[in-house]
Amino acid sequence: MTATLPPRQTISALEPSVTIVVTPQERFSYTQKSLESIYRHTRIPFTLIYIDAGSPKHIHKYLVKASARLGFTLLRTNHFLSPNQARNLGLAQATTDYVVFIDNDIHISSGWLENLLHCAKETNAAVVCPLSCVGKPLHDRIHLAGGEARIFMDIKDGQIRRRIHEKRFLTQRSAATIKHQLYRRSCELVELRCALVKRDIFTQIGPLDEKLLGSQEDIDFSLSVNQVGGLMFCEPTSVVTYVLQTSYSWSDLAYFMLRWSDTWEVESLMHFQQKWDLDVDQYFLERYKQVGYRRRQVFIYPLLHQLTGNNHISWLEKLVVSLEKWFSHLLTDRFTRLANKPITKLSSGPTVYTGSTKKKLRQSVLQSYNAPA
Repeated sequence: MTATLPPRQTISALEPSVTIVVTPQERFSYTQKSLESIYRHTRIPFTLIYIDAGSPKHIHKYLVKASARLGFTLLRTNHFLSPNQARNLGLAQATTDYVVFIDNDIHISSGWLENLLHCAKETNAAVVCPLSCVGKPLHDRIHLAGGEARIFMDIKDGQIRRRIHEKRFLTQRSAATIKHQLYRRSCELVELRCALVKRDIFTQIGPLDEKLLGSQEDIDFSLSVNQVGGLMFCEPTSVVTYVLQTSYSWSDLAYFMLRWSDTWEVESLMHFQQKWDLDVDQYFLERYKQVGYRRRQVFIYPLLHQLTGNNHISWLEKLVVSLEKWFSHLLTDRFTRLANKPITKLSSGPTVYTGSTKKKLRQSVLQSYNAPA
């Protein structure tokens, strides 16, 4: 059974024990709605660090103004970052007991943060994830309610194999119709799209793996926490929604194409397999088959439908696919050249980090960002 929340005045009297780190997932266009949902629906004190990784000018201008108005810390790089790179930048600045990683396309509901925090304190969990939904209407179609993630061994043709098991709970179900199945439960798999993490767990597992550029970061993090005996829970009284977007503005396109590039996805899969000493089995073969799927689904197919009026023109399809792959490789090459450049701009609201504190903070973040992987 889910515990009852204490009176709101008791919670509000506490000093902030949570730092919210907002990072880009695959686009920038939902920035304002996502950020405003955090400030609208969060009732307990918190510190917020926003990682602005190469957003277009109009988004950056909005964030600068919002930072001055709301008093959060804004960290800017003029080039794109992978999700784990961005999360580590925020983590390097956090000083609170807990850190919440949340993507910039998440819409949250009332009570989300206090319910995560209550679960963590009552269970002594290292990680707590909310009930994560996807699409509209908000907070209904379940994307993840925790899951299973573990390495196991079996024998095939006389050879012992190390394999990965991954299962996600209650995906694609309607939260409204299965309320009786939604209860706090321990789990082995969470997503970093939105997760509350006890900060001291990173002294045991180290920072998030920045070699996982395009995929596998969630299961890698979950396995790392499991390996050191950290408890993980899903708390369904905390509900957030990943707001799916089926088409992207031109200002989102470059980052989207890099984020889901063949290079990032393939290198991530290879690194994950080698890191955990796993055999290349059906799990990996299926994921290699899916490389590029997100780009095709969101960009290539809709573009072809517009150009052809839903008619099949093989030469045009080949041309579009060829140009798209060229553009993807161009972006990954450019990112490789820029990847080692330092943070170029750090700004914060007027009430946060001033004088020598801000200088020390900047030096700490730069040192963390430039540290070898």
